[in-house]
Amino acid sequence: MKILLNEFEQLIDENILKRGLAYFQGGAIKDFSEISNGEYEAIVSGTEEYTVQLEINNNTVVEHNCDCPYDKGPVCKHVIAVIFYLQQDELELNQISTNSPKKKKTKSVNKEINDLLKAISHNELIDFVTENCKKDKKFSNYFLASFGHLSQSQSKEFYQKQIHSILQTAAGRDGWIGWSDMKYVVNTTEPFLENAEQYLKKKDFENVFFISTALLEEMTKAIQYGDDSNGDLGYFVESARELLSKLAKEKTSETLKKEIFEYCISVFKQRLFEGWDWHLGILHIAGDLVDNETDVDRILNCLETVNGEYQQEYAQSYRLELLSKYKDPKEVEEFISKHISNSTIRKQEIEKAFENKNYDRAIALAKDGIKCDEQSKPGLAIDWYDWLLKVALTQNYTPNIIKYARYRLIENFGATQDYYQILKKNIDSEKWHPFLEEIIREVTPKSRWTYTELLRKIYIKEEWWDRLFFMLKQNLSLENIQENEKYLAKDYSSELTELYSERITNYIEKYVGRNHYQTACRYLRRMKKLGGNERVNELIELFRKQYPQRKALMDELTKV
Repeated sequence: MKILLNEFEQLIDENILKRGLAYFQGGAIKDFSEISNGEYEAIVSGTEEYTVQLEINNNTVVEHNCDCPYDKGPVCKHVIAVIFYLQQDELELNQISTNSPKKKKTKSVNKEINDLLKAISHNELIDFVTENCKKDKKFSNYFLASFGHLSQSQSKEFYQKQIHSILQTAAGRDGWIGWSDMKYVVNTTEPFLENAEQYLKKKDFENVFFISTALLEEMTKAIQYGDDSNGDLGYFVESARELLSKLAKEKTSETLKKEIFEYCISVFKQRLFEGWDWHLGILHIAGDLVDNETDVDRILNCLETVNGEYQQEYAQSYRLELLSKYKDPKEVEEFISKHISNSTIRKQEIEKAFENKNYDRAIALAKDGIKCDEQSKPGLAIDWYDWLLKVALTQNYTPNIIKYARYRLIENFGATQDYYQILKKNIDSEKWHPFLEEIIREVTPKSRWTYTELLRKIYIKEEWWDRLFFMLKQNLSLENIQENEKYLAKDYSSELTELYSERITNYIEKYVGRNHYQTACRYLRRMKKLGGNERVNELIELFRKQYPQRKALMDELTKV
């Protein structure tokens, strides 16, 4: 969880916030050090002494860790106590204890290490590394990850063994890599990617292949036994895929090219990545390596084994891509006809027909798409309506322009054009308002928010301010008042002032915290712009009397 320092009081659970404040004010922080730029460490005294570590970047706590056993939420009271300590000047807080530590800036860890390395002999350093590799698995893993590329025995298994060791060390006895353990995984695994990028630049393609495939397999397995809420494991999978894809496009040896191709086919058949996007994606990498029809057939045979509606559609689209490149046009046409219900294939065929000015085919494909998808995939059906409108506009056929633009004005999901203006341009002026009234009668009983927004759009476009104000009163909120204010201010300034007044009063009563007070005061300033100075002053006076204990509110009110 990232924590903005100037908003942390609004982000943290109230009970944790109170306990953290009590710890801070009670002098529980026994030591506080900035160990390097933006990295802090503190000792917090509770039932035991706990170590809290914070990493701060751009006034945001981007990493936080405490070695206490608390696991019921994203952050413990000890971390919050340290944040209060960091923000004590900003918040004008004081600790009760007179023995509280002073903030101190120590020599950075990097400087300490550099100084020590100058003093340690070569043999002492060898002994230190050897001894710690024996007794500390994490140290051993990081050492191998950083310097394993200097070994003469690199292979996929060589790297896979190291990555597996990192993951198993992080998983511990319970076999689960928790959120807090993921930082170790990231820090220890990142050198593999860095080394692979260097190998790619040096055209040492074999080692790129070893590292990318080892990462891809081990990190895919780890997703099953790790907390990937931050997307760290997914990052390594995606990076490995990208490396392998880059490698497939390089001018490698024929031997390595064949090895990569066989790897892609093999892992697909073994279903190592089944259930993930890269199960099918690995065949795209194989497709970049084909140079004969036999290889194409092997990929096509793999694609025929794919199950699941989404996966099958994806596989069919890729099959068509390969067929178009390497097979007879007649075979391609037969495949298209058989799989035209695939939305990607249908869209490609409509685009092709439209570009070739074969409008009858484009219309037929779009209408068939509507029939096929209207019930089960209404979003797709809307795309086919857009194509019908596009053809009608190209042919300048007014009845169909009105028919399809009207439908898309009402069903406005994923709008690609200004359907309102298209209609206004194609409907006679004397028929325009009756046409709009018919739409209003049709959508008014419907409760979907898109219909409400459509009515609002009509009222604004036609400058029907009485209807817009009536709609606002039926859907009152501070956001809605502000959204409609610029249209209604001229005729309804006093009414808007009263609406603001009522909603701001309720808002202040319901919400606490500086962010909320700033929001309320922003709306008070909007009231002033509407000419409601007197009412604003009355509200400020009311709030001062009702909530004198809310110091942040008092502060914000002075800025109105």
